Amino acid sequence: MNQPLTTADVERSLAGLATSAPPHLADQVLVATGVADQVATVAGPIGPLRIVFGRRGVSACVPDAHWPDHLAHHVGRPVVEVDALPPRLAAQVERAFDTGKLGNLPVDLETLSDFQRTVLRKAAEIPPGEVRPYGWVAREIGKPGAVRAVGSALNKNPVPVLIPCHRVSRSDGHLGEYAYGPEMKRDLLAAEGLDPDVVETLADRRIRYVGSDTTGIYCHPTCRAARRITPPHRVEFRSESAAEDAGYRPCKVCRPAA
Repeated sequence: MNQPLTTADVERSLAGLATSAPPHLADQVLVATGVADQVATVAGPIGPLRIVFGRRGVSACVPDAHWPDHLAHHVGRPVVEVDALPPRLAAQVERAFDTGKLGNLPVDLETLSDFQRTVLRKAAEIPPGEVRPYGWVAREIGKPGAVRAVGSALNKNPVPVLIPCHRVSRSDGHLGEYAYGPEMKRDLLAAEGLDPDVVETLADRRIRYVGSDTTGIYCHPTCRAARRITPPHRVEFRSESAAEDAGYRPCKVCRPAA
């Protein structure tokens, strides 16, 4: 007659069924449930970049050389390393780098305030190879007195290069600082076809705007329209009022007027 199974017998039988979990299962669960983001390395305009992404899109863009420091200060969500971006996201990131425009690339700015998101969206409108001062961003978003706050918001940009805070200059026309150093800012602008030395020289001379004596229109010096003005027809101004007192109208493309 068979003896009834004891609790110990059942436990031994169940133990025999145990197997090791597949590699990286814990990471996959964290990602699938939205608890963790993923990160992959891609080729950027001037070197490799770490792209962090999750369900809502790209949440960080960090130069590879700065990644260890960024990761050490990363607060909140864990990050899982992967070999490559998903194909669709990879194509969107590559297109953003190629065009210098955010396009349809989804970015996750949920941790930022409404003001910060507004500032970054406005910075994303600046065309590649051009710069605008902090004051321009402040005026464009309807907060002309918030120049310092604009600078602080740009400093918190989680996706630099993709949202081009490197295209925002100091109010005196100088290029200014950058989260990853002024040299990277210069290199990014140079990769877009802008000569940083020309910008700095104009700032040293206190030239803030340039106009065309054939059209009677004045622009920011790096505006694509301003760069088409031939030397014989180029007029330089130190202020908006100087340009307008001379009878010049503000460019409707780069919108230099307050």
